[in-house]
Amino acid sequence: MQLKIKSYLPFLLILILVGSCVPTKQFDDLQLKSNQCEEELDITKNENKNLNVANTELKSQLDIMTENIKNMHADSLARENKLHSLDIKYDKLNRQYNDMQTTQDQLLTGNISETKKLLQEIQNTQASIIEQEDQLRKLEDNLRSEQFKLDKYKTELEEKSARLVELESILSKKDSVVNALKETVSRALMGFTDMGLAVEMKNGKVYVSLDEQLLFKSGSTSVDPKGVSAIKKLAEVLAVNPDINIMVEGHTDDVPYISSTTVKDNWDLSVKRATAIVRILMTNSKIDGNRIIAAGRSKYHPVINSKAPDARKKNRRTEIILTPKLDELFQILESN
Repeated sequence: MQLKIKSYLPFLLILILVGSCVPTKQFDDLQLKSNQCEEELDITKNENKNLNVANTELKSQLDIMTENIKNMHADSLARENKLHSLDIKYDKLNRQYNDMQTTQDQLLTGNISETKKLLQEIQNTQASIIEQEDQLRKLEDNLRSEQFKLDKYKTELEEKSARLVELESILSKKDSVVNALKETVSRALMGFTDMGLAVEMKNGKVYVSLDEQLLFKSGSTSVDPKGVSAIKKLAEVLAVNPDINIMVEGHTDDVPYISSTTVKDNWDLSVKRATAIVRILMTNSKIDGNRIIAAGRSKYHPVINSKAPDARKKNRRTEIILTPKLDELFQILESN
């Protein structure tokens, strides 16, 4: 899951009276806040990368642990077979020893040289038995050590699997929330789909795209009544979904804006249009301002890379991006 790169700008700008000039100090403050928001963008981007890297590492560790357990099972079986074979040899040697001991007893009264030979054979057999017993004890020690390691790996694997299941559950829950939100928003704004409004889901977020014709007159930052009605309908949905973060992005085409007393350029126009939408959303008292971000994209994120009039018309838009909060997911990743 990757977050789309966004340029953050202050969520509120000071209203500028028509016909007045922007003071230099206020413009510098706005520029400073713009730089701060760009830094926040980098932080958010890194958090998103860390999320994907952590999820990939967990799955990789799970594969490695599973392969290790499989290999250890095979090795443990081989050691058990070898141990069983040694037990059989031990029993055989023990029987031979008993037989020789009996023979020794019988020959004690017989030929001395034959007796010495038999005694030497018995000693050799005893030495062999002792050696086999030492090997058997070493194998038993190794088997216990390998079993301990196997149990440890199993425990770690179970812990990793539990974390992975929890992560997958949260991601699945988040996708369900996004799907449900898309359907709710689509129903609420159904009456505006023929007026340049579209609702779609991309990259785990819901995008509400509004054409310029629904919201603004050319070069204006004042929202048309039809647009106000659509934004208020959307605000009603967002008011009852407090776990949804809201980003409002203003977009222009690539035609340079002619500076005026109220708007300096395309960047300024896209930001002012975004903040105008935010103010309408904030008229709903149930929407907390800390959920909202206002951003201006200027001409740099067109829908269609073309200079044709129709393409430029589609690029002049405002997008309201709705994202479920991922606090639970971040807490799990931090615990790892």
